Amino acid sequence: MATGGNVRPAEEPEEEEEEDEAAEEEEEEEYTFLPLVHDIIKCMDKDSQDVYQELNELKSKFQAMRKLVGNMPGIDLSPEEQQRHLQSLREQVQTKNELLQKYKSLCMFEIPKE
Repeated sequence: MATGGNVRPAEEPEEEEEEDEAAEEEEEEEYTFLPLVHDIIKCMDKDSQDVYQELNELKSKFQAMRKLVGNMPGIDLSPEEQQRHLQSLREQVQTKNELLQKYKSLCMFEIPKE
């Protein structure tokens, strides 16, 4: 009957949220150029030779971002085509939500109450 080793379900989502937030922060840092620009300015103020290394890092990051943007889905579509596709997806979501509500109202499924 020892219950001390059991993890309460309420604690798990908090841990997942913290991991998600940490992953988001890492991802944001991956896409930001400001720290590299700051490092370049600091190197220039010090008349350091590291400025060339920092500039190369910035250049490689720009190249990586160009490649990433070039591989994004829908990038080859015009803005009008993107808007039409977005509208189509919104209509699909609305239709699916309506169907879901319809099925819920049929009372065929028992929804457990928490």
